[in-house]
Amino acid sequence: MGVEKRFLCLTMAFFEVIIVFSAFVPQDNGIGAQASGSGSEDDEIGAVSGAGSKVQPAEPLGFLSSGAAGNGGDIEITVYEQDLALVKERREFELESGVNLVEYGNVAARIDPASVMVEDPENRDTAVIEQNYEYDLVSSFSLLEKYLEKEITVTAGDGEGYSGKLLSYEGNSVVLEGKDGNVLVLQEVLKVEVPDASGLSTKPTLVWQLYSPVSGKRELLTTYLTGGISWNADYALTSNADETKADVRGWASIDNRAGIDFEAASLKLVSGEINRVSAPQPVYEAVEEEVAAEEALVEAPFTEEGFFEYHLYTLEKPATLKNNQAKQISLFTADSVPIEKELIYDSFSGERVRVFLTLDNSKGNGLGMPLPGGVFRIYKTDSAGDLQFLGEDRIEHTPENGEIRAAVGTSFDVTVTRTETDYERVSDNVERVSYEIELKNSKAEAQEVTVVEHLFGQWEILESSDEYNKIDAFTIEFRVTVPAKGAKKISYRVEMRL
Repeated sequence: MGVEKRFLCLTMAFFEVIIVFSAFVPQDNGIGAQASGSGSEDDEIGAVSGAGSKVQPAEPLGFLSSGAAGNGGDIEITVYEQDLALVKERREFELESGVNLVEYGNVAARIDPASVMVEDPENRDTAVIEQNYEYDLVSSFSLLEKYLEKEITVTAGDGEGYSGKLLSYEGNSVVLEGKDGNVLVLQEVLKVEVPDASGLSTKPTLVWQLYSPVSGKRELLTTYLTGGISWNADYALTSNADETKADVRGWASIDNRAGIDFEAASLKLVSGEINRVSAPQPVYEAVEEEVAAEEALVEAPFTEEGFFEYHLYTLEKPATLKNNQAKQISLFTADSVPIEKELIYDSFSGERVRVFLTLDNSKGNGLGMPLPGGVFRIYKTDSAGDLQFLGEDRIEHTPENGEIRAAVGTSFDVTVTRTETDYERVSDNVERVSYEIELKNSKAEAQEVTVVEHLFGQWEILESSDEYNKIDAFTIEFRVTVPAKGAKKISYRVEMRL
């Protein structure tokens, strides 16, 4: 019995050694071939299978595993007004338990690498251990920089080919050292041939050492900030014949210069001023040709909601933002909105009468949503039925029930002359001044004009030809009617203590 017990113990110990050994030795699943650098096509692990991503072993160790990227996933972009966007993207990966080397391509060229966050919704232990941002893109400059002191082949302007060690380059000329030790200076270079461009990327790429506690397909959510994308609001107001009502169209104008296309993305826009700390961005040479900007007039209204101290506008259907493309998407439409035309003379703006259109941003007027600041363009149809441009103004962010006042231009037929008619110095700090403001109207209809005057110090109106309203501590205004083909004079005398 003692012999049998010893035999049984030895047998169990043998199998335990086999189990432990097999746990630390890579199986024949291609990982070992890739890690040892065999380079064969059949043994290569982590070939790109979609969405510009690659997974491969981080080191030639058995506990480091590999997998291939999935076919990509949903993209959500939140665009801010300050040349900034938040990109959220889901991609599927085949990961092994342990540390995986992941190449996450197809990212924006102006990405802020420090802002990258990776989340595995199904396993919180999945984490990025290390991240590198590869932005040394393939270009003539980067290739020549890489091959300094190395052999290259050059075709000169005379059509002859020359080989040698690259000593320097500048503009369209290179300096080579031949095998015989002679130095060649080639001023016109038509073509440069190098053995390979390994180590350089065609597009910016994030390279992660990513730990996964389990093996299998994982859908990762990646979030990052990028510059190069901004948006602003544009408005078109078309007035009726008597300037009492107008059709208003709002557009969200999005400019994508982030160096990447965003296909069928869920789009959100944030209106409001966010605080940012500036950081230097990597300098790279673009490898893609610019695409001409285009306008996409799409009836795709946004829904609006309050968000923190800002306002968030969500597009109801996906949108595609091409790189180097400006896109306009419908923000809202409102017809027959009541408007009012105002003629205003402000003594601070010189001797001219300016024309404004005002409207209330209320639900009763067909509006009633917070309107982001932007450019208001005003149009009107002429007697021939042709649409004409009247002018434009930039408005500030306007909350619900706020008033929009857009400057259109300067009146041609209503003119003004302002004259200081009398001045008296009463004491060192007291003076009395008299003013006369003459308004002339060459139109066949009477015109309502608001006259704004600015006063200083402690003031008191001693005499006035017309009633006035005190707007604030230093402003008064007169509302008068200038008769058709006639004139109207306003005069007042003020005492000011300075």
